[in-house]
Amino acid sequence: MSYYFSKILKGKSFEEAIDRTTEELKKEGFGVLTTIDVKETLKKKIDVDFKKYKILGACNPQFAYKALSGEDKIGVFLPCNVVVEEHDNGDVEVSAVDPIASMISVKNEQLGVIATEVQQKLKRVIDQLN
Repeated sequence: MSYYFSKILKGKSFEEAIDRTTEELKKEGFGVLTTIDVKETLKKKIDVDFKKYKILGACNPQFAYKALSGEDKIGVFLPCNVVVEEHDNGDVEVSAVDPIASMISVKNEQLGVIATEVQQKLKRVIDQLN
């Protein structure tokens, strides 16, 4: 089982990919709570050059509330991370965590239902990117 799903966006700039991803997340009820600029952070902290790579911490409040109500430690898996990265050839790839894969170790049937719904939403986000 893969722990993510992704799509290469041909002909899109890195910033365009972030904007499109954010738009598609909103359509599925997600907001971006955090943005981690890995390239900038690695340069600042350990003075290394890294490719353009941002981690978007996406959260759907309704599903987060349901998950937290059923399993209070599930916050260790929140928010759902979505990665936008630029490859050496200029292609931009967007990847989203598969919540089923990340929550498989939690033995809670209620969470399985929630993870499946969130998985479907995140897959739609990735599928709608172009």
